[in-house]
Amino acid sequence: MLNNKPWLQKYPDEIPSTLTYMNQPVQAYLKKAAEESPDKMAIHFMGKEFTYQYIYDGSMKLACYLQELGIEKGDRVAIMLPNIPQAVISYYGILMAGGIVVQTNPLYMERELEYQMKDSGAKAIITMDILFPRVTKVKPQTNLQHVIVTAIKDFLPFPKNLVYPFIQKKQYGIVVNVKHEGNHHLLTEILKKPIRTIKEYPFDFEEDLALLQYTGGTTGFPKGVMLTHRNLVANAAMCKAWLYKCKRGQEVVLGVLPLFHVYGMTTVLILSVMDAYKMILMPKFDAETTLKTIQKQRPTLFPGAPTIYIGLLNHPDLKKYDLSSIDSCISGSAALPVEIQEKFEKITGGKLVEGYGLTESSPVTHANFLWDHPRVKGSIGVPWPDTDAAILSMETGERLPPGEVGEIAVNGPQVMKGYWNRPEDTAETLKDGWLLTGDLGYMDEDGYFYVVDRKKDMIIAGGFNIYPREIEEVLYEHPDIQEVVAAGIPDPYRGETVKAYVVLKEGAKVNEAELNEFARKHLAAYKVPRVYEIRDELPKTAVGKILRRVLVDEEKRKIKDEEEKRA
Repeated sequence: MLNNKPWLQKYPDEIPSTLTYMNQPVQAYLKKAAEESPDKMAIHFMGKEFTYQYIYDGSMKLACYLQELGIEKGDRVAIMLPNIPQAVISYYGILMAGGIVVQTNPLYMERELEYQMKDSGAKAIITMDILFPRVTKVKPQTNLQHVIVTAIKDFLPFPKNLVYPFIQKKQYGIVVNVKHEGNHHLLTEILKKPIRTIKEYPFDFEEDLALLQYTGGTTGFPKGVMLTHRNLVANAAMCKAWLYKCKRGQEVVLGVLPLFHVYGMTTVLILSVMDAYKMILMPKFDAETTLKTIQKQRPTLFPGAPTIYIGLLNHPDLKKYDLSSIDSCISGSAALPVEIQEKFEKITGGKLVEGYGLTESSPVTHANFLWDHPRVKGSIGVPWPDTDAAILSMETGERLPPGEVGEIAVNGPQVMKGYWNRPEDTAETLKDGWLLTGDLGYMDEDGYFYVVDRKKDMIIAGGFNIYPREIEEVLYEHPDIQEVVAAGIPDPYRGETVKAYVVLKEGAKVNEAELNEFARKHLAAYKVPRVYEIRDELPKTAVGKILRRVLVDEEKRKIKDEEEKRA
């Protein structure tokens, strides 16, 4: 086994190679936390705190209400909320009712929302007052029967709860008043009701779905990833095993990653409840607010994404804040530049390591070790317990030896059941239990894995294979660059050529010629970007992943427009 899994030799004694998973649904862990630590604080939200007992009771009340509305086992219920306490109550309430959660990005506009509601067949949605008009516009075209509405002010402390509606009116220019009647329901009214007996359903740990998590859809229509209770419980348990120095009930988790994204859901929401940690929920990422929150609330765990860490490191008043409470950070969603990793560790005194995963794997499959082991620069680390990984030839599908580049494939209890109502896509992505990631990489002799790029992002210029990540790593070393993404754009001579989109640090004035000179010192000539574009910002997903495909599509549209003008 060690020949195929050389990484197991690198495991510290504290991390087992295999774990035992309790045959219980995701929501059972909230019940356990409430029974064992009823007065323990589960959530801190903008100055107000809520106990595990309160969150459990609220989830039970919502579950009872959903069942009264006709929600049965397997029915889909959508959550369209930012990181607020209501999102936690909604998540566990839906699962307690026997439903399947459909996480929905609150930034979605009508077209995106309508597509996801139609595709999932959701019967109900839980959303915010300011999003209510958007939901009501698409409701007639979907299977939505009920809309449950809440407001940020509902869970704010006095006097913030009185002031916030005025801030919201100024920010969004609307005031929404929803009455608790008909098919429209107010969460505040639901939570006033007593807890009643809920209907219990037979439970299958391995087969029953807990979640439909939609992929980003940057290369086509989003697909609903079917994640079972086993998938989510297993991945959170793996995370807990990896963080072996963390103590039950004692850690404080900074919840700035959106809970509607699977990475935030697993590493913030499910992990915290599983081990009775306190979550500090932040509705959106703002560098200054995050720095103030870290100093005041003293989080110990900080799951994040590179753009979040970069945003903090580039804040002009960074040195004014004490970030020393942070002990452990696992970065995901995109490649973590080594320079950012080292700077953040120096500022906080904690450990920041890169991990790897996909929505289809709940999401984490690999990570570097946090403690007691030297990190391997540029590596995504080694597979987690019970997780197998291999590099497969893109031509033959056979397993490749160490050092050779191919497609990363993973296998383990966190791998999805498949795509919702898409058997052909499922068959294309899952092969004999193996998840084909679409990422190109290699494994070294010690079992550490490296991502060189997305299969679809690889640039072929003049016959050379060029990996954008390598170019980005080099440009991130430039002292004036805050963010960068490299992409292949159409070129009549080379087929594709490399373009770098750059966001400069505040006050920086570097020009394209200087960037080109820097790149030529560190890259082979064929890899050096031929074009640079300096921008104020880059398009990103809600979790901070830079949308390279959006930039490429913009470029193609420009070329097409120019051709049409010439014609």
